[in-house]
Amino acid sequence: MVIITGASAGIGRETALLLAKEQCRLALAARRKDRLGVLAEEVKRIGGEALSVQTDVSDQKQVEQLIHETVRRFGRLDILINNAGFGLFAKVEDTTVEELQAIFATNFAGTFYAIKAVLPIMQRQKAGHIINVSSVAGKRGFPLSGAYCATKFAMNGLTESLRTELRGSGIDVSLVMPVGTATDFFTVAKNKSDRPSVPLGVVQSSHQVAQAIVKCAKSPKAEVFVYPPSRILVLLNVISPRLVDWFGTKLVRRR
Repeated sequence: MVIITGASAGIGRETALLLAKEQCRLALAARRKDRLGVLAEEVKRIGGEALSVQTDVSDQKQVEQLIHETVRRFGRLDILINNAGFGLFAKVEDTTVEELQAIFATNFAGTFYAIKAVLPIMQRQKAGHIINVSSVAGKRGFPLSGAYCATKFAMNGLTESLRTELRGSGIDVSLVMPVGTATDFFTVAKNKSDRPSVPLGVVQSSHQVAQAIVKCAKSPKAEVFVYPPSRILVLLNVISPRLVDWFGTKLVRRR
């Protein structure tokens, strides 16, 4: 039994469809109720079973209600995929306090609320798997994405701490880190910069990222770099942060 947040589009939607082919039972959560309904019907046609729950993950009570309805319907909870999130393109100096609070409420607090709600259930089961969909931007910051990168750094830190705390409990914790992905993430993101809202560098499809998530669900790993060479960027950042500063700035200017 799998819960997917941010399921109505992009990575979440593709992950749901792939899991449906595995005959998984799914709880689909997102703010857009109409899209959830369409996806639930697709899941059923493929062979899966779906419960759609309109959820704004920035609201703790709605997240708790999602978990409650899921367990009431399916009786257990095996995998939580924290995928919901949105972007903001702006210099740090141009980012308002309200914008920072809003992006943290969804990208980070939403993940935290879901984890808090599912942990007692998984601990009673002595089994479970929490998959947090982060980004390479959670390992290295990029220009014009300070607030977004900060939410992903926070998610990464939370995931690493949780993984250590749950060691030996039967509950796996994984971090999935895509590079730029071709979804409507960039078209719906608020852009206060003078640069277009487009991915930097290598671009993957949402289907490729979903494949990596499903593979991780079947065989849990601590960290998954969806584009393996992105590990080099992370290592290079440790060795020479200023070189990566230069590289990131060059990418932005090229766009």
